[in-house]
Amino acid sequence: MSFRDVLVVLRPYPAVTPAAAVEQAVALAATFASRLSAVACAIKPKVPRSILGNALLDVSAMVGEESRKSADDAHKLLAAFEQAARLRNVLGRQMFEACTPAVVPDLLVERARLYDLSILPTPEIAHVAQFDARWYAESIIFESGHPVIVLPRDGQGTMPKALDAVLVAWDKSRAASRAIADALPILKTATRVRLLTVVGEKRLPSSQSPAELVDHLALHGVKAVAEEVEADGRSIGKVLDDQVKGYAADLLVMGAYGHSRLREFVLGGATNSILSKPPTAVFLSH
Repeated sequence: MSFRDVLVVLRPYPAVTPAAAVEQAVALAATFASRLSAVACAIKPKVPRSILGNALLDVSAMVGEESRKSADDAHKLLAAFEQAARLRNVLGRQMFEACTPAVVPDLLVERARLYDLSILPTPEIAHVAQFDARWYAESIIFESGHPVIVLPRDGQGTMPKALDAVLVAWDKSRAASRAIADALPILKTATRVRLLTVVGEKRLPSSQSPAELVDHLALHGVKAVAEEVEADGRSIGKVLDDQVKGYAADLLVMGAYGHSRLREFVLGGATNSILSKPPTAVFLSH
């Protein structure tokens, strides 16, 4: 498997994707993809049916102005994407959509199913970023059938020019195994790969030695080292955050955990923590 065809999801007003994040996403994709496409969904809020509300506040006009701002921002983001992708010779499709907020997650999932990988820059507004983690990003991660890379918010962490140092969260679970398999094209090109197992925070599902995984990855041309780290009372999310910074990791690879109830996912603690505030670029599979 290789990441030949990649999608980047650009978030226009009110959840603004920073201009720098567009360039970062293009630069990242250009290191391993042949084609990068972009989708931007402008938000069209619904007009309340209250006649009194419309009469007193001119809600229709207010909603129209918000829709215009979102559409204008979406077109600006797509224009910036086109310029950056054309310079790196990876320009694919540019897709503009306009729909109500409730429709956006399903629309993005449908798009993401047609690509090898989706890149999701984190919006620059903190509370919106957390909302994304539980709605937009969550939908794509759990419903698209393909892996996702979440980029940190502008100014939070650093965006590498190449994915040289990769930290892999290995807890011997199905989701972690899936993430490693999906990330193999990137792991093969990395110069440093570290398999990290956090012990003392939860019971691990297997007694297999990490050395067996190191041996398996070696057959794929991946030179990895394995290490165990004590939780020491910290959550797994906190441990991963500390280790990413200590290792100067360009990418964190981890399985995405969630429990489904009528398609409504409840994120696992580590997944929620990392998605809410990514310490670096994060590769997630489910």
